[in-house]
Amino acid sequence: MSNCFILLAAGKGKRFKSNSPKQFINYLNKPLFMHSVNKAIESKLFKAIIIVSNVPLKNIKNKSIKVIRGGRERHNSSQKALKFIKKMNFKNVFIHDAARPNFSIKLLKRLNSNLKKNRAVVPFLKTENSTKYKINNKIQNLDRNNLLLTQTPQCFDFKTLYNLSKLNKKNVTDEASIFLNNNQKIKFIKGEENNFKITIQSDLKKINPQSYYGIGFDIHRLIKNKKLYLGGSKIPFHSGLQGHSDGDVILHAVIDGLLGAMRKKDIGTLFPSNKMKFKNIRSPNMLTPILRILDKNGYNINNLDINLICENPKVSKYRNKIITSLSNLLNINKDQINLKGKTVEKLGLIGKEKAIACEAIVSLNYYA
Repeated sequence: MSNCFILLAAGKGKRFKSNSPKQFINYLNKPLFMHSVNKAIESKLFKAIIIVSNVPLKNIKNKSIKVIRGGRERHNSSQKALKFIKKMNFKNVFIHDAARPNFSIKLLKRLNSNLKKNRAVVPFLKTENSTKYKINNKIQNLDRNNLLLTQTPQCFDFKTLYNLSKLNKKNVTDEASIFLNNNQKIKFIKGEENNFKITIQSDLKKINPQSYYGIGFDIHRLIKNKKLYLGGSKIPFHSGLQGHSDGDVILHAVIDGLLGAMRKKDIGTLFPSNKMKFKNIRSPNMLTPILRILDKNGYNINNLDINLICENPKVSKYRNKIITSLSNLLNINKDQINLKGKTVEKLGLIGKEKAIACEAIVSLNYYA
């Protein structure tokens, strides 16, 4: 594997008309540019990922990802990225616009496969529209059968693109233009309808997700001399929850809700209580692989509705703390989480403060 993925995210996006650059807005529950980053990582095709941005990026922890500052125009940013990786000895380079978050990993793999016998591979679509071209106030008809609407990612033999780009002085809108301007051959392959460019606000609504729902429930006894964790947050209380793990009923209910919505069985299947390796495991560590499954299968959390059932501690006192913890763990906004406190009117184990229960309903969006 000697591929590098360059993500161009330094544009101003003036037509989008937003206070912040469009590539960093929240799209399908994550920053728009992160959709491309995550797919590049998941494809396992790239030794390095270079993000070109004029905005400082926080929380980039993956060591294979480097962030560099972009240029004034798109082609300037591309040139800077190519120069940055010159000494890294990559055979191939993929260049992608952050404003196209909906490409598939299958497209990446098809591009990579075609690159084995070609120095440039570019995805394209045909148009069904009648097309005209204006020159000096004269409008001419174009044969739409000869029109290619090119997309990114576009991939190239690194040395060839680097040498051509180094000499380019024109304000080109993609790297394919550089190849064509130098009479270089390009292999064009069929692109994807969903791989559209987000240019204006209404483009955000072009993809309609399917919705799935899951319900989770958990209950644990309270025992003395144990820490109480709820929603991944340590809560001051006289007792903790008994269990093979830390007994966090909120996270356990949320995990079961996520698994239910994805039709992936239940928490006990993945973390059986008869396995010593899961003894005293913290619930956030149980959540992490579930979120990987979520992301890998194209799901995003839409919202959570949680009932914490107990006499004490009082939910109203710790609601903000628990919601903040859940927001950080799930990487979603706080306003996507609702937490309610319910009592059982002093009835049963819960009413006698000998147990705490939780139920959670999860809504997921699926983007095919």
